[in-house]
This record gives sequence, structure tokens and C-alpha cells, in this order.
Amino acid sequence: MTTVHTPKPEPSAHPSPVEPLPHQLLAALALHRMATFQQLHTLLRPDAVRQTVATPLSRLREQGLVDYTVLAASNRSRAWYLTGEGARLTRDFPALRGRPPYPITSATAASLKTPHTLTVVRTHLAFVADARRRGDEHGHLDWTPEVSHPLSDGERVIADAVMHYTLIEDEQRTKLRAFVEVDRSTMSSERLAAKLIEYARLWTYEPQLAGRQRPRLAGTSAIWLRWYPVFPRVLIVLTGASRYVLANRISDLQAMVAQHPLVAALAREVPMGAVVLEDLEDHGPTAEVWVPLAGGAQRPWTQL
Repeated sequence: MTTVHTPKPEPSAHPSPVEPLPHQLLAALALHRMATFQQLHTLLRPDAVRQTVATPLSRLREQGLVDYTVLAASNRSRAWYLTGEGARLTRDFPALRGRPPYPITSATAASLKTPHTLTVVRTHLAFVADARRRGDEHGHLDWTPEVSHPLSDGERVIADAVMHYTLIEDEQRTKLRAFVEVDRSTMSSERLAAKLIEYARLWTYEPQLAGRQRPRLAGTSAIWLRWYPVFPRVLIVLTGASRYVLANRISDLQAMVAQHPLVAALAREVPMGAVVLEDLEDHGPTAEVWVPLAGGAQRPWTQL
């Protein structure tokens, strides 16, 4: 967490118009892999008429840079993605340099990844809408899906998304970061809870470099320090089942924190919380809808 003083700006209705909307559409699809028209409209131009986004999106398709797949049982709603040519073009965008290149560039690939990918976008939109309402800073480039980090023995932990968010309160800017896991109840509750072990391993992992001395400052060789000044908080977003089932899955996450020594140590140092996606969408991330995995009353994600 990094805090600096600055005057609080007025809430922003949509991203800066400095970049042309077609450029923003390509960048958003490059980051999110896929999004529906409504999601793109909400993300980039929430107060504009439908045609403001529909016209440049259609032109991008005519140019062979984007395409869509029709969603099943959706009254012919479309999920948009970059073509191979669009993916090659966006690699040169300055804002996307260093981002993981996992584009979806065919209708077949799109149909296989649609449910999870669009649910991750729904999660992002909840944070974007809340940031606009509050006057915080969090836009379409502040969310990177499928971020991979190395662990020991050649293993990797892949976060569904890494979020960057600037909280603005009382003329203070506080930079927050989070690993976000989106659970659609398609895996066992035990496998979901085990993801916390992977984050705990990342928190402690210090690669051993042959022939090099260890850093003089204790703890400064943790691998996550290559990317983050502080270890990001861990946020679990659940959906796809009844309230009863989701409550049990959250209880299993809390049990992992209580019973696993490495996860317990992580929870003492790093904020960790779980929430139901529908509550996130209905009330906003800064409402008291998050369950702290270390125990306690529900609270905003910023106060975990």
C-alpha cells in the first residue's frame, strides 16, 4: 500500500478521450481476451449512446481486427475478441507492453473460454463502476487477466487477474493491488481452497541463484518483489451456485487459513477476503460485502 497527498478530482464518467475509441476497444479486448458489446460499452463509454461504441466496433471487424462469437441461449448476444491480425497489432501498444500475450483469436477458442472469461470481465466492471462513483482511479487498463508467477520446482501460480486500484480519500491517494480469483463453482471446494497455498508459496518463494550472494536486507530476495512493492491482497469472487453452497465454499477458504500454517502466516500479513459476485454487482466492492478469510465481520475490500 502506497499513500501520497493530492486533491481529490471529480468522478470520471469514462476513460480519457485522449486515445481514440477504436484504440481503446482494441486495448480492452487485448487485455480481457473477450467481452460482450454491453461490457465494452459499460467499460469505455457508459454514458454514451449505443451507436458510439457499435460503429467503431463494426469498422474494426470490417478491417479484420476483431470478430465475435454468438453466445449460446442469449438471444444472439455476441462476445467480441481480437483476430490474429488484431492481436499482432496490439503487441505494439505502449500500454500493453509486458502484459501476458494470451489472445483468443478464433471462434472455437472463444466458445471454449467464454463462460469464465466473461465472468472475470463482470468482476472487473464492478470495480470500474464503483471507482467512477467514488472518484477513485481504476480503468480499463488497470486489470490484467491470467498473470503467471513462478514457484519452485518449475511450478507456477496463475491469477485470474491482477488489479491496480488507486483509492482517493481525504486528499490522499492510496495505491492498492490485488490478486483476484473468480470461482464459478466448477471445481471442487478443496481445489479452490488449495489455491491459497499457492499464493502462500509465492509469498515465501526465494529463488536460489547459483554463484550469487544473498541480499544484505533480509527478505528482499522474495520473487514477488520483482513486480510489486508490497504483496497484493488476495480476493476470491464466487458465483455459479446457491447461497448455501457459496457460503460453504467461503467457510472452506476460512478453514484453510485457520489450519494451514503457511496460509495462516500469509493471512496475518496480507488482506484476504471472499465475496459473492452478485453482491459485488448489486452493492459495490466498497460496501460491507466481503468476508475476511482470517475471520471477523463483513467489510469493504479496502478494509480487509
